[in-house]
Amino acid sequence: MRIGEIAALVGVTSRAVRHYHHIGLLPEPVRRANGYRAYTVRDAVLLARIRRLTEIGLSLDEVRDVLADDAGRELVEVLGELDADLARQEREIRERRRVLAALLEAPLTSEGPLSPGLAALLEGAPATGSPAAAKDREHLVLLDAAGGGAGAEVYAALRPLAEDPGVLELYGRLDELAGAGADDPRIAPLAADLADAVPDDVLAVIPQGEPAATGVGRALLDDYPPAQREVVRRVMETLAERVRGRTS
Repeated sequence: MRIGEIAALVGVTSRAVRHYHHIGLLPEPVRRANGYRAYTVRDAVLLARIRRLTEIGLSLDEVRDVLADDAGRELVEVLGELDADLARQEREIRERRRVLAALLEAPLTSEGPLSPGLAALLEGAPATGSPAAAKDREHLVLLDAAGGGAGAEVYAALRPLAEDPGVLELYGRLDELAGAGADDPRIAPLAADLADAVPDDVLAVIPQGEPAATGVGRALLDDYPPAQREVVRRVMETLAERVRGRTS
């Protein structure tokens, strides 16, 4: 095989092959009398191995270490490992297509595509011009798209709360705190009312057992202005205490 042929067979560029030669990752093959490189099946297997390892996130130095460990292995063993890796990729592609099919079946919105569970939750929520409600919706969409959302079980548990018209009054009170300070006297009663509005069914299915403002949660909390942030923080603390009380 010539360089263009082996590159096309493995799914890389000729430039990548030359780079691997340059850094010593892929040994130079023998050259024919006319000066062209002549690649063998063994070269193709090695190049495919390099491609697979880089695709899963290994640096070229890490790939070099893995290839050094492969030295002396039988060709059939390396081919078997590559075949197993392809099978894994096929399973991952099937799963991604399954998720995509579910997303395509869900109602399409300007925020989408959304998971079916979140789409159903948002579809049932009453219309409102509340900025605080819009922020909650934005955070849910972000978590859903990032794969860090609560999942269908939590979305289903949240539906009665989302469809309750009384929640709009709570959002209105939260909107009124947009320009207030973290010591505003309206914070404590609103936080208590918001926490009381969350059903126990929601707490029972929250991942990791209890709500906590860690990691991404802290970033989302910081997205609120001071008074609203203090309300949300207090709500999270109260809900965490309720979870601990149920499990103790």
